Amino acid sequence: MTAPTWSPAAPPEPAVAAPTRRRRLRRRIVGAIAVLLLVLGSIAAWALDRFVIDHVEIADVAAYEAAQQASTTGTTADDVTTSTASSTSTSDGADVTITQYTYGTGDDAATYYVADVTFDDITQLQSAFANNEFGTNIIADPSEIAESVGASFAINGDYYGFRDTGIEIRNGVIYRDEGARTGAVIYADGTMEIYDETATTAQELVDAGAWLTLSFGPALVDDGEIVDGIESVEVDTNVGNHSIQGDQPRTAIGMISANHYVFVVVDGRSDSSAGVTLTELAEIMADLGATEAYNLDGGGSSTMVSDGQVVNWPGGSGNERGTSDILWIG
Repeated sequence: MTAPTWSPAAPPEPAVAAPTRRRRLRRRIVGAIAVLLLVLGSIAAWALDRFVIDHVEIADVAAYEAAQQASTTGTTADDVTTSTASSTSTSDGADVTITQYTYGTGDDAATYYVADVTFDDITQLQSAFANNEFGTNIIADPSEIAESVGASFAINGDYYGFRDTGIEIRNGVIYRDEGARTGAVIYADGTMEIYDETATTAQELVDAGAWLTLSFGPALVDDGEIVDGIESVEVDTNVGNHSIQGDQPRTAIGMISANHYVFVVVDGRSDSSAGVTLTELAEIMADLGATEAYNLDGGGSSTMVSDGQVVNWPGGSGNERGTSDILWIG
């Protein structure tokens, strides 16, 4: 009989000491926190770059406009005088009448201001940019921009600096040619038109006599009719401005006839003024006789300035909010 073989048992696996397990857990936690901080830091950096940090494309708008206008009129740079204000001067003669109204009753009542303006020449209506600069995230209070150009009357514009799309022609000069939405164009003959930015170019508009374009929206009135579906329009598809529905402070511009315009600012977000919906704003514009009307930036931006004083109660608090541009009259 064969004797059984014997071999020693394998030694047991050494137990992992508790301190070692704790160190591994700490490393995992520290690693996870580091990844989270990296992600949050990247998001914060993106948000700062997108919404806060100035991106100046044109550092001296007055000089830029003067040079562009000189190139189209045949004058030389030496013949052009620039200033910190817009380079195109307005002439006397714009007749401005401001009237306060109330829309609705009770808790739904809203206070709004109408500036009825008749121009001798539409070039009396101009655009001005915050800090005399063009680019994104460059802002100043509307009254501050108005003071810098010597405006006797002004409203906030389309806040072009919130985005990098749209067709922006100001004072006859092209600043941006990135068609993206329904825009409004005001021609040198004093007429206003609602148009599709994606179906044309800035140069084609200038060639047709465009003096100003505005890129926000939606269009409120077109060919004398209130536009359908305005409550469902999204002005932007980026973070921060998906929807402009509901009762809000509003700003709008409308043409009654060539060189005859109405500028409307509605107060909202306060106990004394609820604001209006886009449809209600369109009704106000139509009732004023506007055959074409366009919604501009609203909310806390909605501001009307006359003779250096803010006429309305911005944002429900009375405090102006910085914006990138105004429409003004000297």
